[in-house]
Amino acid sequence: MIITRRAFTAALSLTGLAALAGFSPLRLISDAFAQSAADVAKPQSLPDMGLGPADAAVTIVEYASMTCPHCAAFNATVFPKLKAEYIDTGKIRYIFREFPLDIKAAAGSMLTRCIANGDAQKYFAVTDMLFRSQNDWVVKNTTETLTRIGKQAGLSQQQVEACLKDQALLDKIAADQKYASDVLKVDSTPTFFINGEKIKGESSIEEFQKRINPLLKS
Repeated sequence: MIITRRAFTAALSLTGLAALAGFSPLRLISDAFAQSAADVAKPQSLPDMGLGPADAAVTIVEYASMTCPHCAAFNATVFPKLKAEYIDTGKIRYIFREFPLDIKAAAGSMLTRCIANGDAQKYFAVTDMLFRSQNDWVVKNTTETLTRIGKQAGLSQQQVEACLKDQALLDKIAADQKYASDVLKVDSTPTFFINGEKIKGESSIEEFQKRINPLLKS
């Protein structure tokens, strides 16, 4: 499904993001199964935001939408355990990639990139904050709430507005989403790749342990 510019502008007006218009069409998803670990490994338009050593034996790539409740639940319950057991101990590399399912998710991803400005630690911190406050900024006035979050993180009003109007940034997010859809066959969030092996949905810590531990031993 392709969101046309006309439908996109209409969606903006309904969500309180009309003042931030100027976006290109965002392409949304199709269907299943990764082609190869090499396809998953390489970042496309935007640099990867990752935690853990770049040369780790195991790399997990998560595709998520900032408005996805299953992604927020995973972030709250499973990711902290993964971080403590595997990321903070230097055993794995964990990469988060944007796969926005709607205009609000795209705006949240853009703001996160602008606040982080290439700093992975800050990027994950802002992502965590947006997931934990999902009901506030998704359900209520999105522009107002995202502007407040941006200001709390040190951006000015003008910087927040410029970020959310950044056509080049949105084009890169859309291009990366298209690659994930067309090449990796990501069609829902969250979707994970563990050394290229695809897992769909909000998996438990036990499921991750079952897949990660053998790879660490091999």
